[in-house]
Amino acid sequence: MKSASSLRIISVLVLGLGAGGAYGAGFQLLEQNASGIGNAYAGSAAIAENASTIFFNPAGMTRLPGVNVSAGATAVRPSFKFSNTGSTGPGGLPLGSNNGGDAGSWGLVPNAYLSWQLSPDWYAGVGIGAPFGLMTEYDGDWIGRYHSKKFSIESININPSLAYKVNERLSVGAGLNWMRLDADYRRNSPAAGLITFLPGGIANPAAPIVAGSPDLEAKVKMDGDAWGWNLGVLFEATPSTRIGFSYRSKMKINASGHTTIRNASPVPIPTRFNASTSVELPDTAVLSVAHDLNSRWQLLADVSWTGWSSIKSLEIDNGDPRFSDDLDLRFRDTWRLALGANYKATPRWTLKGGLAWDQSPVDSARYRPTSLPDSNRYWVSVGAQYNINERTTLDVGYAHLFVKSTRIDNDTDPSKGVVRGDYKSNANLIGVQVSHRF
Repeated sequence: MKSASSLRIISVLVLGLGAGGAYGAGFQLLEQNASGIGNAYAGSAAIAENASTIFFNPAGMTRLPGVNVSAGATAVRPSFKFSNTGSTGPGGLPLGSNNGGDAGSWGLVPNAYLSWQLSPDWYAGVGIGAPFGLMTEYDGDWIGRYHSKKFSIESININPSLAYKVNERLSVGAGLNWMRLDADYRRNSPAAGLITFLPGGIANPAAPIVAGSPDLEAKVKMDGDAWGWNLGVLFEATPSTRIGFSYRSKMKINASGHTTIRNASPVPIPTRFNASTSVELPDTAVLSVAHDLNSRWQLLADVSWTGWSSIKSLEIDNGDPRFSDDLDLRFRDTWRLALGANYKATPRWTLKGGLAWDQSPVDSARYRPTSLPDSNRYWVSVGAQYNINERTTLDVGYAHLFVKSTRIDNDTDPSKGVVRGDYKSNANLIGVQVSHRF
């Protein structure tokens, strides 16, 4: 009966999942559970307190006897507000004065996990989440409309895993990952600059851009999938100290779809054609420590590295080469440091807190895209865990992300003009997680 009930519950969780764009360093989402928000995800590869360890360190399943389910969601509200300080349009085209409003909006990052003990030493599990996501959307006539009006990335990742308890102190785990990614990119192009061409279909750089000509609106929608893997090690250095290490591989997404053009008349161009791109999503390594100071206090620490330099640019190939795009990004590898603590206030209540420094892969104002006006940020987090009974826990967490004032001076593509100004950004995260052991 327990197995049948477990399968029914996990089926409901899986069918209810979607993938929403949200806010993280680059477009990676740490919010693969809500129970870690309160600690700013410090100790993520060592704490192993519920089935979400499948994502953070599969070796942690060996600390979960029986059958365990965990599911939750994190609501994220980023804010990106641009102030213009001298942007210029392509070919001198007037841009107006609209700063774009707030390009951030609410997003939801759901998750669900199931682990079960196969034998005294072997454990299996499966996790579903959205490890990558992004959503920025500006007013339609904003200053940077030739760079981006909307950019969204949604993902869903399925992660079956195995763990083996080598001995009482050492456990290892590994998993496969299948990810689907959907992208939606929208921007304007000045119509007048596309009317006159040299022989052979090559655009004439001398073609005048006439003020007042209507913009062409390009919408690119693509999707693709890829396979990857992850592994983890959990070591009990002392009865009160655990050290965890986890690694998630790169994943190369080959995406395809269509570009749709609006306001094409009277420009003689097709209104729909094929589009494709390829992107290598970064690998990540995490080293974590969880230390029980005494019966009430637990200290957590985390250092992680992400190989964002795998993304130097994003080339979008279109059936009409006039609408092919090359986003020059030049991402760098990044580091993240986090410290956290748990305090067991009563047998049922545990209070959580955490701080983190999160480095951005965007290293230069020149290569900062309007679709991802990212910068370094600091996390301040609080949370609580309530033991409903001996088998069920409820976690809630809140984090505020402080982002320093961000400069943009993007002149990498003359056909889009120059976006020059400053962003004021921040984000708020609120999450809930329910975990149950059968």
